[in-house]
Amino acid sequence: MSLRQATANMIKQRFRLASQTFSSTCGGAATAIPLASRAKFDHGSKDCSWRMNYSHRDPRLWLFVSGNAAIFLGIHSNTVLAKDESVDPDNGTEGAEAVGLRKIEDGSVISNIHTSKWRIFTDKGRDFFLQGKLEEAEKLFLSALQEAKEGFGEREPHVASACNNLAELYRVNKAYNKAEPLYLEAISILEESFGPEDIRVGVAFHNLGQFYIAQRKLEEARTCYEIKGRVLGLNHSDYADTMYHLGTVLHLQGKEKDSEALIQDSIRILEDGGLGESMVCVKRMRSLAQMYTKSNRFAEAENVQRKILHIMELTKGWNSMETVLTAEGLALILQSAGILKDAEELLERCLDARKTLLPEDHIQIGANMLHIARVAMLNSNQLKKMDTSKAIVELDKARDNLNESIRIARCSLDKSIKKNRKMKSDIGRSCRVPLVILLQAFDALSLVAIAKRELQESKQDECSPNIEAEDALFRCISAYKEFVTEKSIAELPEVKAEYLKCLKHLISLNGGSGTQTSQQSTRVNLQDLGDEIKRLELELSLSRKRKI
Repeated sequence: MSLRQATANMIKQRFRLASQTFSSTCGGAATAIPLASRAKFDHGSKDCSWRMNYSHRDPRLWLFVSGNAAIFLGIHSNTVLAKDESVDPDNGTEGAEAVGLRKIEDGSVISNIHTSKWRIFTDKGRDFFLQGKLEEAEKLFLSALQEAKEGFGEREPHVASACNNLAELYRVNKAYNKAEPLYLEAISILEESFGPEDIRVGVAFHNLGQFYIAQRKLEEARTCYEIKGRVLGLNHSDYADTMYHLGTVLHLQGKEKDSEALIQDSIRILEDGGLGESMVCVKRMRSLAQMYTKSNRFAEAENVQRKILHIMELTKGWNSMETVLTAEGLALILQSAGILKDAEELLERCLDARKTLLPEDHIQIGANMLHIARVAMLNSNQLKKMDTSKAIVELDKARDNLNESIRIARCSLDKSIKKNRKMKSDIGRSCRVPLVILLQAFDALSLVAIAKRELQESKQDECSPNIEAEDALFRCISAYKEFVTEKSIAELPEVKAEYLKCLKHLISLNGGSGTQTSQQSTRVNLQDLGDEIKRLELELSLSRKRKI
């Protein structure tokens, strides 16, 4: 029987026990932004600790660890570190600054030339990896693995650490067939060395769980997290984090109630431990609010988001972009719930803050104006049966904000393209947001023109073309064709989706026929638009399937 089959069978056997103990206690949970935590263990005469640190600046940032304990580097968006308690008093606070990248400094005795080389290869491999030089890093990790086997022995924890480092590199490269056997080898070695109930085995299952999530192998991932939860036990400081990761899987499996229950318990544990205002807890509350919003449970989402905003105001104040983004999130929830006055007031306040904190043509200001325009459009829709003149005023307000949003988005696109061409960097990444905002603003501008026409038109104008609405949609199409000459932009599914909306609205505006109904429509044949719509729908469908 192969190693993979043997370990897979072991996982299945342990899953039955884990399900009985862990699931009966918890249930399930949702999208993961883990807790930075610490666990103690004894190894020989030395008191050591392992830590999980999390970096959200780059999901590839992870840490190579070693030493007497030989715990693993981090996985996905988190890292695991074995080190002296005296080396760094940092409490593992989560955030962009808590990258946690360290060289190997565990104080272990170098017994021979192989162990010395293992340390050098691991350190250098880490450095190459963080520079994006993955081929060089792979060679060094392979060498480190070989030196670990020769210096420490084939079935020794340092070998497990080297296996995990190499597995992480393969995961980042999506070489999943190479990564999985290494993860399984690491688990097997650790279980032999420390026993199946050791915390280090739990961490190894965590790594494997993240690996399975990346491939959407949800049942396997769930098994790994349930095993980790049973190993940790209810009283462990990392238990809340494990519930949260398990919830990620359950949420992806569509088990929303179980997922929500675990997130709520995870948040409660943090609050009971005095961490209710920590960024870890805040991020988990944001995930919970997003889940409620997605399920159209706006009242529950609003309560959670208001709690987050209160925390941000107390800890950061309004002169902080984190507070502004939180307030904007609340405004969008209120908008979805139809509480438009409160939503508008919050968005206006966010706009004022952004104009103080950011350059005048920053894309966030353009996005903020787009949000305000949409609220104004909803206000107009509510007013049209009661006061036509006020409804038109709201539409004019929406139009002005949209035009300014379009100007800012264009300015941002021009600057990004010019800068990235000069630096020869990825244009698509920096242009995605401003181009999506630009297309959305043009599309919304056409809807404003249609709504205003309905409020103002006389009987004789009902059949005449809406030139203003058509012009906005043609400008949307022109903008798309102007900027998607860059391949990295053309392949972005979000951009394609917004372009598709514009095309569909233009077809709808012209009655869906293949004839040209206005002078504006002579710019493009409507049959060609129909063919373009079918092409984009097929491409987006294939893109969604690839993600799944």
